[in-house]
Amino acid sequence: MCKGKYKFEKRRYPRVKRNIPLKLENNDFDIVTETKNISCTGAYCLIDRYLPVLTKIKTRILLPSRIKNKDQHIDCNGVVVRIEKNNNNLENQYNIAIYFNEISKKNTLLINRFIKQQTEINTSS
Repeated sequence: MCKGKYKFEKRRYPRVKRNIPLKLENNDFDIVTETKNISCTGAYCLIDRYLPVLTKIKTRILLPSRIKNKDQHIDCNGVVVRIEKNNNNLENQYNIAIYFNEISKKNTLLINRFIKQQTEINTSS
């Protein structure tokens, strides 16, 4: 284990902190929210209801583009892998982690490209 000021990322794929519109749905609900962070294998977001771990969801991501009016819809299936009560306010709000268990190679590459662009923007600022 590394000690001191160095911190290593344990995740297999990079993620970026960005608020990206996100729609979650299954037969019981439709939730519109936004990501807190995203990678090509999953997303972290805030929702207003409890969802049990292993809940299967259809996910639609509105991935922003550098080109005006060229945002891309990314559809995939996911599963809730973690849920935590958000104690920052009095309302029922939960932070959830979603693993994209069914996502096309094309959509994985689109998210990866977006993350790389965001990382380049953040490091050049």
